[in-house]
Amino acid sequence: MRLDNIHNVYFLGIGGIGMSALARWFKHNGKSVSGYDRTSTPLTDQLQAEGIPVHFEDDPNLIDKKVKNSKSNSLIVLTPAIPKNHKEWNWLIDQDFEILKRSQVLGLITQNMRSVAVAGTHGKTTTSSMIVHLLKTAGIDCAGFLGGISTNYNTNMILNERENSIAVIEADEFDRSFLTLYPEKAVVTAADADHLDIYGHKDALKDSFREFVGQIKEDGHLFVKNDLAKELVGDRILSHTRYGLNEGGIRSENIRIKGASFIFDYRNGSKDIDGIELNVPGYHNVENMLAAIAVSRSLGADDESIKKGVRSYLGVKRRFEYIIKSERVVYIDDYAHHPVEIESFLRSVKSLYPSRKITAIFQPHLFTRTRDFASGFSESLGLADELLMLDIYPARELPIPGVDSNMILDKVDLSKKEICSKEELVERVLSWSPEVVVTIGAGDIDQLVLPLKNAMS
Repeated sequence: MRLDNIHNVYFLGIGGIGMSALARWFKHNGKSVSGYDRTSTPLTDQLQAEGIPVHFEDDPNLIDKKVKNSKSNSLIVLTPAIPKNHKEWNWLIDQDFEILKRSQVLGLITQNMRSVAVAGTHGKTTTSSMIVHLLKTAGIDCAGFLGGISTNYNTNMILNERENSIAVIEADEFDRSFLTLYPEKAVVTAADADHLDIYGHKDALKDSFREFVGQIKEDGHLFVKNDLAKELVGDRILSHTRYGLNEGGIRSENIRIKGASFIFDYRNGSKDIDGIELNVPGYHNVENMLAAIAVSRSLGADDESIKKGVRSYLGVKRRFEYIIKSERVVYIDDYAHHPVEIESFLRSVKSLYPSRKITAIFQPHLFTRTRDFASGFSESLGLADELLMLDIYPARELPIPGVDSNMILDKVDLSKKEICSKEELVERVLSWSPEVVVTIGAGDIDQLVLPLKNAMS
């Protein structure tokens, strides 16, 4: 299918963070865009305000008439979250419409653009948004297809100004979606065991990352976390650069904390930059920024614009996002939903507030992930001083007998820890006289952020 033949685009699951970015891109490029989602959210409200019709009832009669009346010029974009018994999906299949997954559409859009694909089991959204912001600050035109809302731009779709620009893509390993991409440059931030409900075993996940690396263009470049390079690249002849905190060809040195900012020196042989100021805290964010700087430099960004871009970078919603920052109480919200992410997040919080009590609120995401990584969750959450656990957010899954939040809580080495319902949470947090509060998780815990903020303010 050629993009210039498409007049109408219909999204099944338009409210997803990645799907809505695509919807915005097609709207920006003059296509008629509409879609379905299961529930109304602030994101679907925003799409509707931008002139994109969205409905919330699974009914083929509600599909846009322009789509129905012009099958040869219409594209259907599908999210994996749509169930197999979905009426609209099945009607579109029966009518023989062109139906592609989000990842396939990304491949279609970017096949004629210079592309940077950022992959990793964690860190990819932040790193993608960093690259986009550094390029924009340097005056280099790019589009950004992000898996989160950039705080600098208040959107998940950063629009390009010219056709022959650079596309920065968050490359998702879930259901092997990133294997539709053939980037010029790629970043791999992490390849920890995850999505075992899809892959079955961590070795299958690693194989998928190796295949992704193998799809980088022959004259392309890979920027890979130092400890992953040998595993993912192997003996393949590929231009690649390793990066890491205090290790690798690209590394940070002299990291120091000033207020809530991380100051560090960027080292890359003779191409060093001293005194970089990152105002989105966390050692993991320093590491992500190393990759972003390296990619931006390789695309023509100069050192002064890089320092300016890093200093003005504001992060991504729900990634180490400060909700309250006062003398009395600090409240930080984070999307972390894997033990490695949680450990990195809590270590950074403890570095910033070493003498203050940290109250963690965690909502596990998926029954399979809870089952597979219960011990890891227990260990990483033990870095907090006290813990409130919510029930598991099921997302696409049905319950698994014997798998619940107690699997994690029972093994957490803390004297003050409890299971808590959403309804009781605000009152319970206040009764614990919090000093530093962190909400952690990828489910609907974000709906509790505003009530907690209002109560603690």
